[in-house]
Amino acid sequence: MGKDKDSLFTPPATFPKTNPTTTSATVGRYGGRIDLGTITQHNLRQLKRLNQVIFPVAYNEKFYSDVLHFGDLAKLGYFNDIPVGAVCCRIESTGEQRRLYIMTLGCLAAYRQMGIGKVMVDHVLSICERDSQLEAVYLHVQVSNDSAINFYKRFGFEIIDIRSNYYKRISPSDAYVLQKTIFGTPPTHLPWPQAQDKLSGIVENGFDHEDSHIEDSSHTDEQTKHNGQICNDSSNTQS
Repeated sequence: MGKDKDSLFTPPATFPKTNPTTTSATVGRYGGRIDLGTITQHNLRQLKRLNQVIFPVAYNEKFYSDVLHFGDLAKLGYFNDIPVGAVCCRIESTGEQRRLYIMTLGCLAAYRQMGIGKVMVDHVLSICERDSQLEAVYLHVQVSNDSAINFYKRFGFEIIDIRSNYYKRISPSDAYVLQKTIFGTPPTHLPWPQAQDKLSGIVENGFDHEDSHIEDSSHTDEQTKHNGQICNDSSNTQS
């Protein structure tokens, strides 16, 4: 049997300690300092390497060039000055609606359950709190990723929809849309059993297959947004 790619990963050697530009630090669940740092041209390779290890899709150069201009919407996550995760978001406007989309949010397996994912989600929610025009924050999660679904539910996210055949090269290919409403009336959410029952007969409407930031052109622009992890799945956190 082949080794899991995370088992081949040695953070100190691959990602040397750095001095992230941060505003504050958080003490992790088991000790250690958690920081969020600005993504710059100097640490962009670290973000690329993290995404390669954490997520099952490859992002193209446009994604990374765009990230450099995202400001607070994109951060590297550090544990004792070692980069171990990242979160990348973007603001989407449709008509009068503005939502924050979590494209990627993930942490190396060896550093999960330490509070790093929580710090990244708290950062995302703080952006929403500061912007009175943002109505909601949402992301896609692979339907089989129970740990990510439960993780986001702890922050008030709910399953509001299902996208069939959202993923092109992993199975299952369907994704839940998880959303947390910041203000206004929340959309009708799907109780988990009902959401699962709906999978077999769902028909996806108006889902254009184009894009984006993921190198495989068969992925949609939404996937790219995505949740990268695609398994944002955006979401390999479990923190």
